Amino acid sequence: MARPDKEAAVAELTEDFRTATATYLTEYRGLSVTSMKQLRRSLGADTKYSVVKNTLTKIAAKGAGVEISDDLLAGPSAIAFVKGDAIDAARNLKNFQKENPFLVIKGGIYEGKFVTTAEVMKLADLESREVLLSKLAGAMKGSLAKAARVFDALRIKMEAVSGPVANSAVSEVPAQAVSEPSTDNSVSEVPAQAENTDAVLETSETPAE
Repeated sequence: MARPDKEAAVAELTEDFRTATATYLTEYRGLSVTSMKQLRRSLGADTKYSVVKNTLTKIAAKGAGVEISDDLLAGPSAIAFVKGDAIDAARNLKNFQKENPFLVIKGGIYEGKFVTTAEVMKLADLESREVLLSKLAGAMKGSLAKAARVFDALRIKMEAVSGPVANSAVSEVPAQAVSEPSTDNSVSEVPAQAENTDAVLETSETPAE
């Protein structure tokens, strides 16, 4: 490989290491071209599965601040650079390995730390982020529904307690308080004689002819 090509390959691998949410190292010895295509398809668009040269990979990993032991880069290597859910990618690798024993999962980098083959298998058995979020949303929805039922029961209880008090308060109001207004009483108490006073005065003051 010419020097410019090597530099370009190292730069690309370095960027892959830096941007990946997880990196799984594998050995693909014995896998056919068709099997490799199937593996890439099973990993999905969020995972870049690349056959790499071990020497260039070690240089690129160091440039990205990732330490990879020489043992992991022994034999023909291919790396899964995960851009999406690292747990889903681990599960897809494990499931593919069940049907294709030639695929060897050697370890990887998860959350900035080295993980062994056994730890990658444990990651594969975990629930994905989407599943966990779905369960969390379901639990929160159930809690809100329970809280709503508690508040509704409390409201009904308060209404049951305050209802009789309000009714008794209304029934204790005396009938006099809801009788005719006092202004009507004052009018009715004016003597009829007072209404004719002016007329009498005018008649008495008129001189006789």
